[in-house]
Amino acid sequence: MNTAPNQQQEQQKQSRDPAVWPTFQAHDAIALIDFLVDTVGFLRTAVYHDEDRVAHAQLDWPEGGGIMLGSYDPATKSWCLEPGTFGAYVVTDHVDALYERLTAAGVRVLRPIEDQPYGSREFAIADPEGNKWSFGTYRGEPRPAE
Repeated sequence: MNTAPNQQQEQQKQSRDPAVWPTFQAHDAIALIDFLVDTVGFLRTAVYHDEDRVAHAQLDWPEGGGIMLGSYDPATKSWCLEPGTFGAYVVTDHVDALYERLTAAGVRVLRPIEDQPYGSREFAIADPEGNKWSFGTYRGEPRPAE
């Protein structure tokens, strides 16, 4: 019996719907990936190295979506953000548990958890490179009917 997945099954498993992927660079991409995976809770989906640099990394948020990052390369300055200038909002149904875990880990909190007038419960932190991350329950407004 052949138990190896065929190529078509493997491609179907790996394909994704078109989506928006926030991207950024880091001075120490390995350390930032470790922080985002081990402390925050992203999933390490792919990390490709180019000698001592991270050429590309994909980290998925367990509840959906993800980010892409790599080692800072001054040659890409014309289209890529300087390390520490990235900001993102991450939707989670587990905002209180995440806040508790991150504050217990000593993560720098920029905005304590609180309920917002638009119905979200959220907080904000800074990662070790200074990027700003907001986490909350707000999923965005429904798309208008076409």
